[in-house]
Order: sequence, then structure tokens, then C-alpha cells
Amino acid sequence: MGAEAALRYSQVAGALTLLSRPLTAVEKFADQAQGLTQEDQSKAVAVAVQGSGLSDRLLTGTRSLASGFLETVLILFFLLASGDTFLRRLVEILPRFKNKRQAVEIFQQIERDVAAYLFTITIMNLVVGVATGAVMAFCGVGDPLLWGTVAFLLNYIPILGPMIGVVVFLLVGLLSVETLWLAFLPAGLYLAIHLVEGETVTPMLLARRFTVNPVLVILALVFWYWMWGVPGAILATPMLAITKIICDRIRPLTAFGHFMEG
Repeated sequence: MGAEAALRYSQVAGALTLLSRPLTAVEKFADQAQGLTQEDQSKAVAVAVQGSGLSDRLLTGTRSLASGFLETVLILFFLLASGDTFLRRLVEILPRFKNKRQAVEIFQQIERDVAAYLFTITIMNLVVGVATGAVMAFCGVGDPLLWGTVAFLLNYIPILGPMIGVVVFLLVGLLSVETLWLAFLPAGLYLAIHLVEGETVTPMLLARRFTVNPVLVILALVFWYWMWGVPGAILATPMLAITKIICDRIRPLTAFGHFMEG
């Protein structure tokens, strides 16, 4: 019995050895294939990193800005084309006459206040653009019409837009003006224009209609910029104002409207 058991054991061991050889070969082949794949991936990543330049980044950013702006324009177009459809449907589904009248009053107030806000901001931005263009011409910076247009567009974005403008005009001054202390003059004069407009004139014109907490304005800017990019940052303040108007006119939300007030 001992000899037979030893013979069977040797036969089984020989069979396992024969089976293990193909498995070992398959494992070696898999390891080699995995190594080649990793090398190809590392080479592809290296090529991609080396090929990405400033022009590619500018093109990508311009494409994203254009697509976001087009989406916003399309949404606004369909909202304007629909007219008072949403208001009519809302009035139809509200159960009581008091609620219907309140919905119409809220809608009319939003229309008046947002229109006044956009008109006032556009006029003030135009003044800022003209003043900035005159300052750039005074400082000897080339193409003042371009920089006035840049200031006009940046001023639509509260807080963040003027901050970006200061950095832009600082770089423009350093690149355009040879004297070092005069190179800071364009950014300084632009900052003075913004302080007069953004901290004095515009708040006085809009104080009766819009008094929103600046912290909430910054949070709204960050959120809507994350959602829609630059168009979202431009629309952040009007949407925040619309939210406050609704909260002020609906009794259960008046506490939140008071919290939003500046």
C-alpha cells in the first residue's frame, strides 16, 4: 500500500507540474502586456503635457466662454418669447384670488426693479468705460477704446470684475509705460474710478430698490460662476435680487428676506 500511494503521489505531482507550465507562461505574458500598456500610457501622457501650451488654454477658455454665453442667450430668448405664459399658468393654478393678486404684484415688482437695476448698471458701466478710456489715453496706453470696453464689460460682474480689472490694467501699465512709477498709474486711476462709482454713486442710485448683503453677493457670484461661467456671474446679482423680492412679499419667507438684506 505504501508503494502504491507513493506511485500515485508522483503521478499527481507530475500532472500538476505539466499543468503549471502553461499557467506560468500565461502569467508571464500578462505581466509583459501590462508593462507595455503602462509604458504606452506614460508616453501618451508625456506627449500630451508637452503639447499643451498657452494657445491651447486660451482656445479652450474662449470656447467655454462662447458656449456658456450662447446657452444663456438662448435661455433668455425663450423666456422672453414665452412672454407672460408662466404668469398666466401660475395665476390659473393658484386656489384663491388673494394668492393670484399677490403673484401678479410680485411679478410686476420684479419686472420694474430688475429693469431699473439693469438700466442703472448699464449707464454707470458706460460712464466707467468712457472714463477708463480717457484715463488710458492720458497715461499713454495704446488703444484706449479697447480698454474702455474691457472696463465696461468687467463692471457687470460685481466685486470680482473690478478686482480683475485692477490686475489687467496693472499688467498693461507695466508692459506699456517705461517709467516704473508711472506704470502703476493706469491701475490706480481705474481703482479710483471704481471706488467713486461702485462705493458711492451706484449704491446711492440703487439703495431704495436693492440692499443685499455683500457676503451673499460673493457667494452667489461663486455659485453661478461655477454653474454657468461668466454669464452666470453677470446674472448672479439680478437673480439674488429676484429671490429677495419674492421672500419679502411672501409671509413665511420674510425672515429669510430680512436675512438677505444688507
